[in-house]
Amino acid sequence: MKIVVTLLGLLNGLYMLADGVYVILNGKYIGPDKPGPWANLFYKLNIDVFKLGPMFIIFGILWLTFLFGLWTNQTWAYTLGMAICFLTLWYLPSGTIISITILIILLTSKARLGL
Repeated sequence: MKIVVTLLGLLNGLYMLADGVYVILNGKYIGPDKPGPWANLFYKLNIDVFKLGPMFIIFGILWLTFLFGLWTNQTWAYTLGMAICFLTLWYLPSGTIISITILIILLTSKARLGL
């Protein structure tokens, strides 16, 4: 289970980190010119999604910090993992799927993960 959480967490965390840096440097996200479905949530709040680079970087770092805590058996890793999963549910569609998957694993396999 730890390997599955790690692979999914790396996918989400590294992509969010890279996408955050990319949008700051290039004024657009990696991929198509129009951001994915997640952006609609921010458009409804009148938030310019192209100014969210720092938030993506922070989320990416939090995902990687969670994985560090997971592998070094830190007492805070479970709480951070739950929090970052909940905080990433808006990142439709892939971030949502990854977050739900990791949430389920955390809730059902806490002892097997060593947390």
